Amino acid sequence: MIWLENIPTEIWRVTVAMAPYLLFGFLMAGVLSELISREFVRRHLGGRSWIQSLKAALVGVPMPVCSCGVIPLAASLREHGASRGATASFLASTPQTGVDSLMVTYALLGLPFAVFRAVVAFISGILCGTAVEAVSTKESQAEVEVDQEDERPRTPLAEKPRRMFHYGFIALPRNISKAMLFGIVLSGVISSVIPENYFADKMGDTWVAMLLMLAIGLPLYVCSSASVPIALAFIQAGIAPGAALVFLITGPATNAATITTLANVIGKKQVAVFLAVLTLTALAAGMIMNQFPMRTEASAYACHTDHNAGTGPILAAGALLVILLNGAAHGWLKSLKKNR
Repeated sequence: MIWLENIPTEIWRVTVAMAPYLLFGFLMAGVLSELISREFVRRHLGGRSWIQSLKAALVGVPMPVCSCGVIPLAASLREHGASRGATASFLASTPQTGVDSLMVTYALLGLPFAVFRAVVAFISGILCGTAVEAVSTKESQAEVEVDQEDERPRTPLAEKPRRMFHYGFIALPRNISKAMLFGIVLSGVISSVIPENYFADKMGDTWVAMLLMLAIGLPLYVCSSASVPIALAFIQAGIAPGAALVFLITGPATNAATITTLANVIGKKQVAVFLAVLTLTALAAGMIMNQFPMRTEASAYACHTDHNAGTGPILAAGALLVILLNGAAHGWLKSLKKNR
């Protein structure tokens, strides 16, 4: 079958296109991991004002934390005095983006799409946080002391580059490598099985397409970087960019684990409000994007992809595969040890 033969080609094309940008994203994630400490984040997210939701969204959008890592971090923020609204804002904005994910979005979907995605993540965080705080009763917990010093030991300056490299290229990939590899493979399968523009005359930019992406994205467990090649494959199949954006918002920000954990952290009523606001924000963002069509895969993916790619992109793709496979192998070995 021809489509089976095309799968490895599509997988390789996506890998080559995204490799230089994802590697740069990993590097920036490592730098941010040393510049922004978790203790610093905790100090500034207490209180009931919408300002706390704004701060949480500002911190969350660039922060290199995947959808699996954001749950314990959000619970920790809550325990250390962050308000329900700030916690919800952080949970909405953080898993949608991150420097690594935004670089992949730029590589595969173009700069306008990447910028719009970051803006939507920021706005959705503020809206979710403000709405959650509005339905929450006043708490009697003590305020977090903002002048408190970091309790963790100071890292020597000479040690920081090593820690940046370790987090960016080893620790972070361990959290997202399996999801990332799955996303790349699934992208290749979708691109090979579904003909190009297959859905263009069936769904196009209709509400049906956005509701379908919503139904897929809400329960699905997928990190923000891994969701991008999947979204690219949907767009190639004819799904409108706005519908793909709905998937990119809801896929990383919600899943069964997040919803159940969030209910314990901020309350069941607050979770219902969180999901309602995030869903409406995603649909509104998708509708806006469809009203102002952006050049996506036809320009960005074509520009970054070349069957005769130079040595640089090929070496970057090889390095990326080594990093991802190393991260995945670490997870598999860890699982094997647990099962013994």
